[in-house]
Amino acid sequence: MHIPVLLKEVIQYLNPKPNQNFIDATVGDGGHAAAILEKTSPKGKLLAIDRDLNSIIRAKNNLAEFENRVLFINDSFGNLEKIVRANNFGLSDGILFDFGMSTSQLENSGKGFTFTKDEILDMRYDVKMSITAEDIVNEYSDEKLEEIFKKWGEEPKARLVAREIVKSRKDKRIKTTKELVKIVERVIRRHGKLHSATLIFQALRIEVNQELVEIEKALKIIPKILNKNGKAAFISFHSLEDRLIKNWARDLNKKSPQSLADKQVSSAKGKIRQGWGIKIITKKPVTASDEELKINRRSRSAKLRVVKKI
Repeated sequence: MHIPVLLKEVIQYLNPKPNQNFIDATVGDGGHAAAILEKTSPKGKLLAIDRDLNSIIRAKNNLAEFENRVLFINDSFGNLEKIVRANNFGLSDGILFDFGMSTSQLENSGKGFTFTKDEILDMRYDVKMSITAEDIVNEYSDEKLEEIFKKWGEEPKARLVAREIVKSRKDKRIKTTKELVKIVERVIRRHGKLHSATLIFQALRIEVNQELVEIEKALKIIPKILNKNGKAAFISFHSLEDRLIKNWARDLNKKSPQSLADKQVSSAKGKIRQGWGIKIITKKPVTASDEELKINRRSRSAKLRVVKKI
């Protein structure tokens, strides 16, 4: 069973009210969405988006009780502006991004997201995408492999792993997670709780799905699709995602009307420039409580950041 991470905190900060409209940009199995829909009854709408068609199918089943209050879209949140316009959804009172993977994706997809099972090296959320993890491992040059392992995995031994992969694939094509793990373990020894292949698998998944690129695309659109005082919440699971959200919020916060007023920035007419801005609600990322950590191990690395449009 999938347990939504930081559910209590998400609802507390987004504070959905009756008849408000929300977007769940990564609906997954629908855990967060169900809690939002309960709070926004009787007429609040939810736009539920996910790149993974299987996630959409599961969410439809799990959210069936809310009937026509939910609009399901199988697409990437990087296309958020196009999705909102195409479906005439209008401005929202809140939007949620949960960048983590569901238990179903990890345990039941068979796509090689986890190194704990012997599966094909696929790692695509959307099967319409052309490049798989197997393609990357077998066709990228050692320089390119080193680059993505450093950039997306922050793996200290990126060069050694890349060279070992290139050496191994000369004998036969690397097709499964088990084969890749064995190669990585020849180079990296496990330290503490972090598996030797954790950062390599993270880097491959990010490269296959262009995850950070999609996040950057969505961030540009968020202020345009929120009502005034609408909030955006982000749950990240590794430093690359969290750093991206933190820097985006900080940069927009500097451009907010309040910040401009504080600095007495004036227009040609001598008036304070008007427009939208972002207020950072969570000065530091919110993490799971001790109570949640006891029942959900996935929550240990989760960080929640929340901003408000002003």
